[in-house]
Amino acid sequence: MDVSGYAAMLGLFAEMVWDEAIRKQKEQTLYREIDSALARGDEQTFIALAQQWKELHS
Repeated sequence: MDVSGYAAMLGLFAEMVWDEAIRKQKEQTLYREIDSALARGDEQTFIALAQQWKELHS
């Protein structure tokens, strides 16, 4: 494999790792916010956050 092909593959891999890290961070934040909404009994916020959770996992 030539150097430019290798660099392109490394760049793609780095982008995949970055995207996964961002997705995990969003998931953790949503989880905490959903838990908090449940603890407060905030049904509207829970429903909105649950929808975001579903979108993140689809």
